[in-house]
Amino acid sequence: MFSKILVANRGEIAVRIIRALREMEICSVAVFSEADRRALHVQMADEAVAIGPAASAQSYLAQDRILEAARATGAEAIHPGYGFLSENAAFARRCEEAGIKFIGPSWRAIEQMGSKTAAREIAIRVGAPVVPGSEGALRDPEQARKVAAQIGYPVLLKASAGGGGKGMRRVDSEAGLLSAMRQASSEAESSFGSGEIYLEKLIERPRHIEIQVLGDEHGHLIHLGERECSIQRRHQKIIEESPSPLVLAKPELREQIGQAALKIAGSVGYYNAGTLEFLADQQGNFYFLEMNTRLQVEHPVTEWVTGIDLVHWQIRIANGEQLTIQQGDVRWKGSAIECRVYAEDPENNFFPSPGRIAQYAEPGGPGVRVDAGVYAGWEVPIDYDPLLAKLTVWAETRELAIERMRRAVGEYRVLGTVTNLPFFEDVMRDERWRAGDLDTGFLDGFRQRRQKQRDDKLAKVAAALAAAETFRNGSVEEKPAAISRWRAAGIEALLK
Repeated sequence: MFSKILVANRGEIAVRIIRALREMEICSVAVFSEADRRALHVQMADEAVAIGPAASAQSYLAQDRILEAARATGAEAIHPGYGFLSENAAFARRCEEAGIKFIGPSWRAIEQMGSKTAAREIAIRVGAPVVPGSEGALRDPEQARKVAAQIGYPVLLKASAGGGGKGMRRVDSEAGLLSAMRQASSEAESSFGSGEIYLEKLIERPRHIEIQVLGDEHGHLIHLGERECSIQRRHQKIIEESPSPLVLAKPELREQIGQAALKIAGSVGYYNAGTLEFLADQQGNFYFLEMNTRLQVEHPVTEWVTGIDLVHWQIRIANGEQLTIQQGDVRWKGSAIECRVYAEDPENNFFPSPGRIAQYAEPGGPGVRVDAGVYAGWEVPIDYDPLLAKLTVWAETRELAIERMRRAVGEYRVLGTVTNLPFFEDVMRDERWRAGDLDTGFLDGFRQRRQKQRDDKLAKVAAALAAAETFRNGSVEEKPAAISRWRAAGIEALLK
């Protein structure tokens, strides 16, 4: 086994990996930018190396500095976490050339699956279902017009590289196609260094389902089931769960989507942890989207329901070990939900809210897990994604898991900066969420329902105040009616 591993990341995922290394009695090396000098992952690691200014390009994305830190500390392997260099084929190749193990798939697999268009072509080749669209990147507007006319509007333009909604545009008619192509390509170029875009049919009210795969370097590949990731803001997930309510309603879907995922990943000789993402329509038809060749933010929900520690296995696989788990050994028990706790304001379109955390207290109790990278007194920097922690819960049923999450969110205390914790509490009470009636546009409808509830409550409070005023200033004959209106409106509104 490795004696020392460098963690090329920050925040809660760096803390998560360092804890796994401690459990495996492996020395950990943290790297940090100037903005993260007092960060929790730096405090927890056995060694820490400064790698540059706050800007990611000069620190967490600086390949030379990270490789030099690994050589200087004698680290035999690098765990990239997610984000930053985790899906950078060139970095994985440089690690290999330097004799440092990259804890993840081969650089060749990253290269093959890193392009959405290339991954789509691989899926088609192995017979996996894909959303109807262009074959490869679009060459010119004329090709885009022909493909769109063939599959029918509305369509989506998407960046071939990257994700997170960057370089994505909905187009409802041919009149808007050319300008949307320019915008999507320009945004893709600035975000990912590639202006390549492709086109696919827009599926109305889709669900976002992903399959976790795990493979060793000896050709053994299994899937660990699905995660429902339909609750998104700006095309980025904020609530995930396993199992998917869709699979609970149609259990055969797990095996169908799982086998499609294994065919695609197996065709490129994939090993280590990876995730294949699919869209599912309201009838349960599913279509391959892309593959993330790394550990996912939402991996804890899979760990909860399978009992399999993905980070431990990532390290063991990178060390050359064979998987001891057969597909038939995988069992899914209970239900798990994850909420991504951000320093952001849901009332201001989820705008980031960096600042100093004055007070911090995590929830606890049975079936509650917090993967955090912050503490009281920590200044949330403006330089990075404002993710503070991942709150996950497990219970025997989805209904109980929802109640447990509602309780845990209510116990979580983060003072000094605005967070999305109250927002999660409202989601856990929402009727559509509780019914599992989900799609990627869920939050739009939820916010409308939430505003209507607030308007109704405000109207009741106003009615109660008016009734109280009538009681105070009205005639004797008006007082009984005023009391009745106050009870009907005021007490109900103030107690809820």
